[in-house]
Order: sequence, then C-alpha cells, then structure tokens
Amino acid sequence: MSTAVRRWAAVLAVSGVPMCRAADGDTGAPGTVAIACFLGIVLMTLGITGWAARSTRTAHDFLAAGSRISGWQNGLAIAGDFMSAATFLGITGLYFTVGFDSVIYIICPLVSFSVLLYLMADRLRNLGRFTFADVLCTRLAMRPTRIFAAAAGLTSAIMYLVAQIVGAGSLIQVLFGIAYDYAVLLVGVLMVLYVAFGGMLATTWVQITKAVLLMLGVVYLAVAVLGHFDFDLHALYTQATANHVQGRMLSAPGGMKLGFTAALSLALGLSFGIVGSPHILMRFFTVPDARAARQSAFISLLAVSLVFVLIFYVVAPGAVALVTGNPAFLNAEGRIIGGTNMVAIHLAGVVGGEAFLGAISAVAFATILAVVAGLTLASASAVSHDLYANVVRGGRDGVDVVGASRLATVAIGAIAIGLGIAFKGQNIAYLVALALTIAASANFPVLMLSMYWPGLTTRGAVAGGGAGLAAAVGGVVFGPVVWTQILGFERPLFPSAYPALGAMGIAFATAWLVSVTDRSSRATVDRDGYAMQALRGDVGS
Repeated sequence: MSTAVRRWAAVLAVSGVPMCRAADGDTGAPGTVAIACFLGIVLMTLGITGWAARSTRTAHDFLAAGSRISGWQNGLAIAGDFMSAATFLGITGLYFTVGFDSVIYIICPLVSFSVLLYLMADRLRNLGRFTFADVLCTRLAMRPTRIFAAAAGLTSAIMYLVAQIVGAGSLIQVLFGIAYDYAVLLVGVLMVLYVAFGGMLATTWVQITKAVLLMLGVVYLAVAVLGHFDFDLHALYTQATANHVQGRMLSAPGGMKLGFTAALSLALGLSFGIVGSPHILMRFFTVPDARAARQSAFISLLAVSLVFVLIFYVVAPGAVALVTGNPAFLNAEGRIIGGTNMVAIHLAGVVGGEAFLGAISAVAFATILAVVAGLTLASASAVSHDLYANVVRGGRDGVDVVGASRLATVAIGAIAIGLGIAFKGQNIAYLVALALTIAASANFPVLMLSMYWPGLTTRGAVAGGGAGLAAAVGGVVFGPVVWTQILGFERPLFPSAYPALGAMGIAFATAWLVSVTDRSSRATVDRDGYAMQALRGDVGS
C-alpha cells in the first residue's frame, strides 16, 4: 500500500486543516494500478489541452473561454476548482481525529456557494469580463483599484498555488520514487502547459473531469462502506463510536477545543475566503449570461453538498469504524501509517482492494492538477489583464493580452516551482490559512461593498482592502502557527491562529470610514455611478 511521510501531510495542507505529523520511516512502493491511473489522467488532460489550444485565439478565449461554457458545465468546473484533495482526504482525517467539530469544514463551503448563488452570481456576470477587478472598476477609478485587486489577488492565489504544487510534487514522489525537486518540476511543467496553451477552455474541462472523478470516487466509496455494514447506518455508527477513543466526539462538539471567537473567526475565513478567491470568481465570466451564472452556482452547490454529506455521514465514520486499531494500518509505534490524513486511502483499500486504492490515489492527484490550473490562470489574468493591459498600457486597444498571459503563466510557474522546492519538508498549512484569510479580509469586503453600498469610494475601497490585507498577513505571520511553530519564538504576538474576524472587521470599518469622510471630486463620481452600476448588475448591459 502506498504511503507518504511528511509529503502526504503536505498534500493535505491545501485545506488548512490541522494535521497530524506522519511518523518517520513510513515508506511504501507505488501500486501498478495507481501508476496506470496516474498516467492515464496526465495523458487525458494533455489531450484536453491540445484540443482546447486549437480554439484559443483571443483574450476572451484565453481568459474566459469565450463565455461559451454552459451553466451546468461551469457549475461542475467551479466544484472541481474548489474541491482539492483535502476536501476528501483532509476532512476525513480531521473527523478521524476530532469527530463532530469537523462539521465546520463541511458547513462553511456550503455557506460560500449559497452566498455566490443568492448575492453575487448575477452581478458578477453582468459587471465583470475577465477578473473581479472588472466589477470594482465599473464605477471606481481604474488604476488604483486594479493595482490593489491585483496585489491582493496575486498574494492569495500564489500562496494557495505553492501549497498545491508542493502537495502534487509530493504525491508524484510517492508514486514513482523520484526526487522531490524533480517531482515539483514535473508538476510545474504540466501546470504551465495546461494554462499557457489551453487557457480557460482547457482549465475548465480539466476541472470538470476532476469533479466527476471525485464525485464518482466518493459515491463508490460511500456505497462500499455501507455495503460492508449491510447498509445499516446504525451498525456503522455503533462500530465507529466504539472504536473512537472519545466516542462522544463523533456526535458532540468540543474535539477541536476552540472558543467561540476562534470558531467564529475560522468560519468567517473559510466561508468568505472562498467567496473572495479570484480563481473561483473568474469562473462566472465564462458563461454567456446571468441565468447561466446562477445555474453554475446552483450546480456547484449541489456537487459540493453531495461530496461533503457523503464524507461526513458515511465515509469518515466508516474510516473510524474500519481503520481504527487495524494492525494493517499501524506502524511500529501503533500510530496510523502516514498520519491520520491517510485514513481515507486506507479505507479505500479495505472496502475496494488495491485497484480502488490506486484509482483513489490517482483521483487525488487529478484534484490537485485542476486546482493548480485554476490558480495559475487567475494569477496570469491579474498580471496580463489588470496590471499590463489596464495599468501599464492604460486599457488601449491592440494590447496582446494572450501573449502577456502566456508569459505571465511561465513566470508564475517558475516562481511556484522555486517556492515549492524552497518549502520542501515544511508545514505549509499556514500558506492556505493566509490565502483564505487574505481573500476574506481584502477581496470580499471590497467586492461586496462595491456591489451593494452606494457610498463606497475609490479611496475607501483601496484603504479598506489594503488594511484588510495587512491585518490578514500580520495576523497569520505573528500568530501561533507561524511565529511560534514555524519561526520558533516562545510566544505569538497575535494570540489567535484564525485572524479573519479581526481582519475583516478592520477592512469593512476602514472602507466605511474613509468613504464617508472622502470629499474629493472622484468620490462624487464614485457615488453617482452606483445607480447605473446597480441597474447593469441586475439586468445586464
């Protein structure tokens, strides 16, 4: 059975889920099925890229797939863009450790997609073109707004991207036994190929493929677990409760030992970090109209709900019931081989044998590829469309956005490869915490205020978003994860590991205060432009 030492922990760091350290010396050899499935997925995604490259000519094609993606296709792509390997593996591992409290990682994404469905989908599609900065610039000054949006978007996207590429490189290292640095390089090259040649069309179909594979894998695993207990949920939960060290944690809160403020802050960061993530937001520009945008949000909500409900109510309890105490999955010290985040992989082997275990391992890699492609494209669009075309070139016609996007993709790929190698062996969960906190504290407040508050001004947006960005970065860097666990200082300067509550409050308060006190001529233009923006957001251009 394939296992990974610290690298599997890095694979699962993409969720920001607290992780147990794998024991040193846990090793394993890749299975034939896992390698065959892995190669099949790589060849299939490269084939998709080659097909998409023939249809990618203009900037609209490259950055938004020509807005020709249907609502149901885009909904699956959004689900694929969001659900990383940790959606399946990390949450199962967290449930295995803390029980019921893992529900916060189930509920918050459902809140996110509900907000997108009911508050944002229509207006995003009607107001935007390629990036969420387009929405802000409908009535706010272009240059300062795009500089802010690009800075905040790139910061969060690259942090998320580094976590993903380290995880993907680690998985390849496990499957093939090649050096970690070469594994990261291979993943980086694949990432650049997908985006540079296929653009949004290739990225979309890679994400759709991954979403379908993940849903099928989770459904099959859930059915297999239920079949193991003759489809008797009572028997499943009885066994799981009996196996867990603290059985009541499977049905009662308290496993994560979070206070109210910390739990609220974590929930806000997860919920609104997803809503403010550039790679999620830009997907709403790939559909032809607002109706398709609403359909996209609805389909993605259904897909994510299906996977999360099955994980929380069947797969995770099944892992507790069938993996706990099983000597086949324990090392010499009596701990789970590869750490608790490996329990979903172990469970696949129990109920489906080596073939299903190999397939699930390959699906885990496919999930990372899809998220990496989306993050890379979001980063490239911020550089080419927001900074180069609109800030440097002033939005003039004739700018080669496709060429700039491809150059940006190569540059971002090189940066991600370098950082992926630099973070070898490190606990990088804080990178994702930083990415989601930035998106929740900088992008989300400004985006919501621009769409729903007539009083927002350019100065208020930039000041509020900038303050949220600084507070988010400062809260993570000076908090207990980075300041004490990573940097080794005795006491953190910021007491909580989850700074989203304070950072979001600072962002909203600063944006409001600066806007209401702004008496500049530009502020008058910003306020007067709201009525037209609201009309366009509701009915389209």
